Amino acid sequence: MEKNTQFVGQSLAFLDAVEQAGRAAELNRPVLVIGERGTGKELIAERLHRLSPRWDGPLIIMNCAALPETLIEAELFGHEQGAFTGAARARAGRFEEADGGTLFLDELGTLSMAAQERLLRVIEYGEVTRIGASKPIMVDVRIVAATNEDLPAAADAGRFRPDLLDRLSFEVITLPPLRAREGDVPVLADHFGRRMGAEIGWPQWPGFSAACMAELEAHDWPGNVRELRNVVERAVYRWNEPARPIAAIMFDPFASPWKPRPLMATAPVAGMASAPPAAAPAISFEIISDLKSAVDAHEAAIVRAALERYRYNQRATAKGLGLSYDQLRHCMKKHGLSAG
Repeated sequence: MEKNTQFVGQSLAFLDAVEQAGRAAELNRPVLVIGERGTGKELIAERLHRLSPRWDGPLIIMNCAALPETLIEAELFGHEQGAFTGAARARAGRFEEADGGTLFLDELGTLSMAAQERLLRVIEYGEVTRIGASKPIMVDVRIVAATNEDLPAAADAGRFRPDLLDRLSFEVITLPPLRAREGDVPVLADHFGRRMGAEIGWPQWPGFSAACMAELEAHDWPGNVRELRNVVERAVYRWNEPARPIAAIMFDPFASPWKPRPLMATAPVAGMASAPPAAAPAISFEIISDLKSAVDAHEAAIVRAALERYRYNQRATAKGLGLSYDQLRHCMKKHGLSAG
């Protein structure tokens, strides 16, 4: 799968963050990018580099959480031959590789306190010392760091150096989660859907059905844009009728009636009897004596279930049921259903 470097969205919250990154790019100062997983922190880091005076220099990316603590300092600052077991030859660190450009430190909150201390020295004095070396090396590197942690809280708890946080937070760009980006889900879904349709050779893009789009808009998206892309591309790939709008969405690819059972069942608390599983309601046509009442009860159950499914978002529920907003409101009033 190719790297997606496009910014797609129209919500004010998203556009404000992108504009903020554009303004900060011109200055040779550290920038801290905050956001949940899948919100596009690496894309913002690339924008900060490409729009800066360092655009023709290297952009070096390092995921601080991808390496064990014992190797992070060697990876960042480099090492001399024989500096430790396994150091068969000297190696430049990421700071030396990024000289004249930008170093993007992802998952910054996972750095050890020792690595944080050495990082602080690089920011203050512009010099790095390889492990096992006695002389420092001068480097010209702009640092962009990203995390999904609350770093001020981590500093208060003693897990992050407050002085390092002060140095890195000249500008802080907080990316909005997808659930806060009003109107962006349909735009992103259409973008990813069209790309996937072209990839698998569809002659034209049929779009999503109204019910499908209502489900996409009602979802909470804990994985944000990355999760949305997976859901949309999976729906397109599994849809076998490219002439018709896509009408099936699977949010959880692990959902299956044949899902393996847990290896160990949770033991019940002593002195408490485990509650029997609730029986699924069944409809018996033999005992219906009032057709209108039975139909009304069934209609109320359907609407109630739809409201719960769409988290009491009434416009999304109406779309999902093929009703207008006024029709749904009339139906809720008719059956005495609450708005959640």
